[in-house]
Amino acid sequence: MLKYIARRVLWLIPVLLAVAFITFSLMHLVPGGPWDMEKQLAPQVVENLNRKYNLDKPFAIQFASFVWNAVRGDLGVSYSYQDQGVTQILLRGLPITAGLGAVAFLISVVIGIPLGIAAALKQNATIDYISVFFSTIFANVPGFVLGILFIIVFSVTLHVLPAGGWGSVKQVILPAFALAALPAAYIARVTRASMLEVKRQDYVRTAQAKGLAGRVIVVRHMLRNALIPVMTIAGPELAALVAGSFIIESLFSIPGIGRLFVQGVFARDYGLIMGTILFYALAVALVNLVVDILYAVVDPRIRYE
Repeated sequence: MLKYIARRVLWLIPVLLAVAFITFSLMHLVPGGPWDMEKQLAPQVVENLNRKYNLDKPFAIQFASFVWNAVRGDLGVSYSYQDQGVTQILLRGLPITAGLGAVAFLISVVIGIPLGIAAALKQNATIDYISVFFSTIFANVPGFVLGILFIIVFSVTLHVLPAGGWGSVKQVILPAFALAALPAAYIARVTRASMLEVKRQDYVRTAQAKGLAGRVIVVRHMLRNALIPVMTIAGPELAALVAGSFIIESLFSIPGIGRLFVQGVFARDYGLIMGTILFYALAVALVNLVVDILYAVVDPRIRYE
């Protein structure tokens, strides 16, 4: 197991390098630059700024310099935040984004798994139709559409919840549910399908023939084996939620990493864009590693050699 983990961690190096190179290349291929503003700067000012931030150097030198500094924990400075360090800016937004993502993930699991289990145990019953309807609707409705709908209903019409901001429990509710709807629908769908497959296995019928209680059969024999496909999709969903939802954070004016990324894209803030993309890639890779390790915990038959 330790060798497997070490090998996966070492694989992070080429993965992050590839992500950094692709992102860096796309940023320089897109027309425009960080100094393209509504009020055009004088050519001499632009030249001085490019020299200050090493943007006048060849592409290869710029990328090599960025990688060397990133290895030492320095992601550069932000052009749109008055020369503040990108690392410090991301660290300020990380607790907000991680907190919102964790709440949204918890909501999606609390809704999705029980709904999928109930639908599988009561196949073709009312709860099954409700589960399928829920999964179909919310799996196809974008989060920002739900967010706008929530604002119209609960903020503008009913005046019971704030439309944005951060700092109170009420301000977490709408963006958290808007984020949780899509992963909850996927989790419910996969849980239902996995439970139906496990339900037909011989060892489940054997447990039923022995007269074991229904709750014992579900928890000890069915749920544990059915959780593996659920974990496969829940891991990336957790990484996506914790790393930040760009549109939802912008929609609800939440000062997290997702909103910083959107602002960085519009401002052509190269350092901020690179920092958020690398953070997202690292989060996805680490969560996938944790999920692979948990496979062996949930199912003792799985071993990594």
